[in-house]
Amino acid sequence: MIKNSVLMLALALVVASCSLSKEVREQRKTINGTWLLEDVGYEGDGGSFKSMLFNDANGFCFEGSKWSFLENNSTGSYTIPTSNSVCPGGARNIRWSVLENENGNDKLQFKFIDEKKKDLYGRTGYRLEILSLSDSQMRLKSDVNVDGSPVSVIYNFVKQ
Repeated sequence: MIKNSVLMLALALVVASCSLSKEVREQRKTINGTWLLEDVGYEGDGGSFKSMLFNDANGFCFEGSKWSFLENNSTGSYTIPTSNSVCPGGARNIRWSVLENENGNDKLQFKFIDEKKKDLYGRTGYRLEILSLSDSQMRLKSDVNVDGSPVSVIYNFVKQ
């Protein structure tokens, strides 16, 4: 009997420590659904440069891409339009979550998965700072270095 009680207490502690905060649960509910990435912009270093986002495609290829987030199983996808021969159009499957950040904005993180929901590249993934999030708009940011200078990539989404 005591052994079962200790086991139940240990299990309760593990479950409590893994639970999501109310803020993260609300963000996940808001993100749930289909979004259109309207614009990819840059802040920081002036000048002209070409960007490769998520080790996948040029930044301009992502404009007009559709992103789907399913809250119930933390999976989703994004689809790059096949509007020209430069952009590798098609769908990419992802597993996503919201990472709580006590020192600033929370982050949307994702990694690539296959059709069977298996991780494609080990523990490699991407984190985007959530600048703003509402029922109709989402603005994310990732910081990168270009020739030693900091540049922020800004992603502006609208909910479909």
